[in-house]
Amino acid sequence: MFCNPFLLNEEFMISRIDVTDAAKAVIQELAEKHGPLMFYQAGGCCEGTQPQCFEKGGFYPRMNDAMIGLVEGFEFWIDRDLFEYWQYSHFTLDVLDGFGPGGFSLETPMGKTFKIHYRLFTEAELKDLEPVIRNE
Repeated sequence: MFCNPFLLNEEFMISRIDVTDAAKAVIQELAEKHGPLMFYQAGGCCEGTQPQCFEKGGFYPRMNDAMIGLVEGFEFWIDRDLFEYWQYSHFTLDVLDGFGPGGFSLETPMGKTFKIHYRLFTEAELKDLEPVIRNE
């Protein structure tokens, strides 16, 4: 039986990622149109470092990439190298009007682009962070 570590001691664990109401609305619309989703934030190059939204299974995380949590029930993966840089930061997924780099993300035809706002965790938060799942 699969045990989701993000549901264990949920009231005591500090989430690594949250989502704004505006992003929730876009995610709901995308899920209604495309079904199950997933998010991936790459480490640069052509796609930049903006998070991208795909149909579940439409993108395969690389070995040792990190899943930092669930966004509206959908996995949020981060490039392994980018995670090493941002591992002490809380992520807030937001959405803006405009077109992000690459144009492969599902929100692009809506004239939207997902964006992450970062803040450093406090020392107290670092002691109780939700676990990270690595792609093996």
